[in-house]
Amino acid sequence: MSNLPHYQQQQQTVTFAYSQGALQLTVLTPTIIRVFSNRGESGHSYAITGNKQQSTPFTLTTKDNHYELRTSALTVSLDADRHIDVYDAQGAPLVTDYRGERHLLDKGVDKVHQKLVEAEGHSATTQSAHDADYFQVVKDLASDEQLYGLGDKTGYLNKRGFEYDNWNIDYPDPQLEILPNIYKSIPVMLGLKNGHPYGLFFDNPYKSHLDLGKEDPHYYVYSAVAGNLDYYILGGHTLKDIVTAYTYLTGRTPLPQKWTLGYQKSRWGYSASQTEVQAIADNLKKYDLPCDAIHFDVDYMDGYRVFTWDHTKYADPQKFIARLKARGIKVVPIIDPGVKQDPDYPVYTTGVAQNYFVKTPTGEVYINKVWPGDSAFPDFGRPAVRQWWANNTKFLTDLGVAGIWNDMNEPASFDGEIPENTVFYDQDQPATHRKMHNVYGHNMAQATYEGLKQHQGKRPFVITRAAYAGTQKYATVWTGDNRSMWPHLQMMIPQLCNLGLSGFSFVGTDIGGFASDTSPELLTRWIEAAIFSPLLRNHAAMGTRRQEPWAFGEPTLSIYRKYLKLRYRFIPYLYDLFAQESHTGLPIMRPLVLNYPTDHQTQNLDDEFMVGDQILVAPIVQKSKRQRLVYLPAGEWVDFWTHQTYAGQQDIVVQAPLDKLPLFIKRQTLLPWGPAVDHIAETPDSSMTFQLFGDQGTYDHYQDNGSNFDYQTGQYNCYHLSVDPHQVSVTLTHHGFSAAYQTIHLALSDRVVTFTYDAQTTSYRQI
Repeated sequence: MSNLPHYQQQQQTVTFAYSQGALQLTVLTPTIIRVFSNRGESGHSYAITGNKQQSTPFTLTTKDNHYELRTSALTVSLDADRHIDVYDAQGAPLVTDYRGERHLLDKGVDKVHQKLVEAEGHSATTQSAHDADYFQVVKDLASDEQLYGLGDKTGYLNKRGFEYDNWNIDYPDPQLEILPNIYKSIPVMLGLKNGHPYGLFFDNPYKSHLDLGKEDPHYYVYSAVAGNLDYYILGGHTLKDIVTAYTYLTGRTPLPQKWTLGYQKSRWGYSASQTEVQAIADNLKKYDLPCDAIHFDVDYMDGYRVFTWDHTKYADPQKFIARLKARGIKVVPIIDPGVKQDPDYPVYTTGVAQNYFVKTPTGEVYINKVWPGDSAFPDFGRPAVRQWWANNTKFLTDLGVAGIWNDMNEPASFDGEIPENTVFYDQDQPATHRKMHNVYGHNMAQATYEGLKQHQGKRPFVITRAAYAGTQKYATVWTGDNRSMWPHLQMMIPQLCNLGLSGFSFVGTDIGGFASDTSPELLTRWIEAAIFSPLLRNHAAMGTRRQEPWAFGEPTLSIYRKYLKLRYRFIPYLYDLFAQESHTGLPIMRPLVLNYPTDHQTQNLDDEFMVGDQILVAPIVQKSKRQRLVYLPAGEWVDFWTHQTYAGQQDIVVQAPLDKLPLFIKRQTLLPWGPAVDHIAETPDSSMTFQLFGDQGTYDHYQDNGSNFDYQTGQYNCYHLSVDPHQVSVTLTHHGFSAAYQTIHLALSDRVVTFTYDAQTTSYRQI
């Protein structure tokens, strides 16, 4: 029709000339289409690095009242009023613009009562004032539409019916389901609309808001205070395809060092004394508790000055770190962004001299208070500052630390919030805190990653509390300062699963709870529930009840030991999943809906999860419970402890005394079973065992040196194992790592079959 806008096409970008502003559609791949409208914001994406556009055939045709852009996977309809509707290859609607009026949530408060309600401490407003930079996107919400993702926002797996903000904050109070924002801003949403999967990624670092059907069940709203309209439509046949497309766009968690999958011990206060750290290490050995790392919180520093070590507490930190490493325990120290304002402190004086700190609008170094007192904040948006920070990490790597833990990088501040007009840089262009706040932790993580990679030559181990979309390329994350309370144990599962759906595969929570006081039962159920979380760290705050497993005596100690030892048996399987994830983006810890998206029973399941495709975990997350209902999806499932087989697509009652984690393996599964060790050795294993659950199965296993980047040049091994009623076989399908297993054992239901390696033929023969 004549009122459709004119358009211009340049390669795979089509620009439509609307009177209210040009709108661009860019085809990146058959399953990824970008929607962009320039609203005057300069800069580039922090989430997306490199050119993600692939040569992709598509058609653009004019219909009666709209344009239609079609790839093999997606169809985008664009009409004269800028309405954008997206359909899958079969014509099912995925993301369609809402045409009606918004209906603001009626909270039943008139103007007379509003001040009274607010004076009592309650929120009574229905809409806040917006400036001229504000914009919104409103999409239809079907009655059968489930919404997931958004990182580790609090609450339930399915985010429908709630509202959230993307603005990183340090929130020390108890975090409950109504909390709109937390430490991370990861604005990716995955949907199942009438069973059809899709994704939306809003790449805008400014503060944004998502109302996912709370205001009205017929639509959801994305709005931002400023920035360009810039979002990506993600398509595919399954939810797994959506995750794979999103992680292709924003990056995948790189293969970690193998030891990082071991148990890690932490408490704020350990590092105040070398004697205390030594006692923790000694007790781990005394009580036969496997462990690979002890984390050092802020007390190891000289007056909380980053990149220093207090020699009054540690006469020779390098020697002490080496002594711990010789016992199999690595050291991971914390680093915060706040740099103490001290004219005798080289990190501060260099930062001032090189103009590396954020500034007030009048050009002075901006100062706020954090742990060191008055502190300056590195301007991590600038490449030169990131390189300077990376160079500073050499102080720690020279001492022998194994990784770095980034904290307080929302950025947090003690003396009020950092004003939005504080001058930060977006690369080499002046910007403001308003724009750069949500990517501050992201850029700090990148700087730390690059420093460790440069100075260690190993796969960097970086932990960060604050993050943005794409931070998974640089760091593992944890859910921040949780508490020793049952609702936080319950919330762990949807938080970690939604992080996985949002691209973050290396995730964990503070086992036992960071703040408040844990109990023997809570700690026991927490280690059971978290034993398959990729990051396995017990961490607690100073001033809380001690929560080392030996602090409670028996039976807590024995149960805790049982599950730590079980964890180490499963590390080869977890490592295999990470090797796969680096190619697919699929997380290690998964909600059941990711593996079984068409099963309505899985779509709101908050207290179960899967590890890969083969393991189902149904923890006890409520006080005093000794049995629970477990939903088993399609297939047959083997109880890990009793070996009893159950049919799927049913609820079963499972007995769960205090020492039992309900755990099921999909029947006809072959899994690696690691050796019993007290830490992950740097030398390669000479043998590996694989256990069969059922009477047949196949498995593909990955092996490399578990440490550096040699695997990127082909120095790894791949094994294919097969068991059927007629034959058992082991095949080395790729041989690039010299240390192939000398023996491989296959534990079947009635016998153990052993294979030995023949180096001349690079093959295995049964003995």
